[in-house]
Amino acid sequence: MTASVQPYAAEPKALRSDAEAQAARLPDLLARAEHLAGAVLLGDHGRRRAGMGDDFWQYRPAQVGDSRRLIDHRRSARGDQEFVREREWQIAQSVMLWIDQGASMRFASDAALPLKADRARLLGLATAILLVRGGERVGLTGTSLPPRRGNTQILRLAEAFSADAEHDYAPPEHRAMIPSARALFVSDFMGDVDEVKLALTKAADRGVRGVLLHVLDPSEESFPFRGRTIFESVGGSLVHETLKANDLKDRYLDRLAARKEELQQLCALTSWQYGIHHTDASAQSALLWLYRALDTGGVR
Repeated sequence: MTASVQPYAAEPKALRSDAEAQAARLPDLLARAEHLAGAVLLGDHGRRRAGMGDDFWQYRPAQVGDSRRLIDHRRSARGDQEFVREREWQIAQSVMLWIDQGASMRFASDAALPLKADRARLLGLATAILLVRGGERVGLTGTSLPPRRGNTQILRLAEAFSADAEHDYAPPEHRAMIPSARALFVSDFMGDVDEVKLALTKAADRGVRGVLLHVLDPSEESFPFRGRTIFESVGGSLVHETLKANDLKDRYLDRLAARKEELQQLCALTSWQYGIHHTDASAQSALLWLYRALDTGGVR
């Protein structure tokens, strides 16, 4: 048998509406969540962060990509290294998103379940809506959509998320990482793990901290297949037929567990946070976790 795949047909405005509906319900969920009460304030975080404020916060060594106008020449004159004068965070912090749009994400094991792509896009856009409402700049990793504020930016994100990649596995985008920003990567991480290592290592080198959300269909956790089965990738590049699918179960589950452990270790080494979400679970719970993880995982 082949995996049943539902076509993704959501328009950008419909996706945004759905995501805004999820975001609108989040304040009520926050009120009921005791561990978050009083800790998350939309719009005013009340914390000290490096950013666009007026008060001096700290010096840090200059990094590749820093504007020359940010160099503090008086502090730099004390030695051979150049330093940047960072200011206290008051209004906005940049957050960069990468939502996997590879063909492997366009999979659902049951018609009652959303595609992994649908859930990833919804969570990514809903998170962006919450961050923009909190006064933060949000954009995409890479150079196509730099972080900005406002409703127009949300629509641009929805349009960007609605595009599909042709290949089965899309590597994380790691160009143009903004120093000391935050990032969110959402994927099934079924592709080459070395691409993920490269992206997170580059991010860590620039002081970028963030969240890696691992999205899986429940069948990818349980491997319920038995007997004669044809496994075919969504993009059609991989096909494997077996007469005894159940004989593959233990090996598959071992490899999945190893991939999870590898991602967790990578996040620990780069000071990112790792989370896992199944498409049969609540989108609201995942959104709450993401918002809190970005809030506590940001650079201070």
